[in-house]
Amino acid sequence: MIRAALAFLLLLPAVANACETLTYKSNDYTLCEVTLEDDLRLFHSDADGRLLGSFSRINAMLADSGQTLGFAMNAGMYHTDRSPVGLFVENGIERAPLADGGTYGNFGLKPNGVFCFSKDRLAVIETNAFRDARPACDYATQSGPMLVIDGALHPRFLLDATSRYIRNGVGVSADGTRAWFVISDNPVTFHEFGSLFRDHLKTPNALYFDGKVSRLFAPDLGRSDSGFPLGVIVGTVISR
Repeated sequence: MIRAALAFLLLLPAVANACETLTYKSNDYTLCEVTLEDDLRLFHSDADGRLLGSFSRINAMLADSGQTLGFAMNAGMYHTDRSPVGLFVENGIERAPLADGGTYGNFGLKPNGVFCFSKDRLAVIETNAFRDARPACDYATQSGPMLVIDGALHPRFLLDATSRYIRNGVGVSADGTRAWFVISDNPVTFHEFGSLFRDHLKTPNALYFDGKVSRLFAPDLGRSDSGFPLGVIVGTVISR
């Protein structure tokens, strides 16, 4: 019986990262933690340039190589054709250029920023600082607004704000070895969402991905949100 149980466990996918639910100041969230040991990637289109747009289509693509998503969520704003609003780097190749943000919705609530990562570092960097430094990124997605900037909340986040949405974003540890991807499970304000990263997760920098359209794939929690096609998606890849 014990040998049979062990054999069954060996057949299960190796989940490299775990997602969990938490309650912080009366709001509910789901959080997925990623380290440099995880195979983290950004997805947008397949090899023929066709939009992926959903967790199921990414999994179908990965299945050809015996892989699957460990977790995933939408990772940045997009135009009506689902092309990225700002910078998008995939496998070291720039697919869309850095943008200043203009007045495009929440992206224009400056400062906005870039989530940039490679094999040796994860980072959330304010857009102007990114433009000046131009760090090398294996993958990068630009979004906005910044939630936390060098330990401070975005200056336009109001404690008494009334605008509430399901929101998602990412924050990175000070040493760049760990990232937390978070989606709210009930509508929250920008101030509440940013405070989770600054005060609970202690991330010196955090970036907003989106609201209203926010979705999560977390099979260890039995969750796979669906809906209309998304733009850039971030997720970990594991062997089946």
